[in-house]
Amino acid sequence: MPYVNIKVTREGGPDGKGPSSEEKAQLIKGVTDLLSEVLGKSPATTFVVIDEVELENWGISGLPVPEFRKQTR
Repeated sequence: MPYVNIKVTREGGPDGKGPSSEEKAQLIKGVTDLLSEVLGKSPATTFVVIDEVELENWGISGLPVPEFRKQTR
């Protein structure tokens, strides 16, 4: 029973708030299909969860992403 957790920031996407419903559906189908093809896992028992994280709650190199990006520009 595979469980896949995808974490993305709430940015990008058509509304600037993260992936659209259609994009999420593509991710869920794509991950499910990949596990089925590569590992022979049943889609009926494959769970995919997408968590959207506020950008300021995501960090890189000890900094929140907005601060990190300011330094790399």
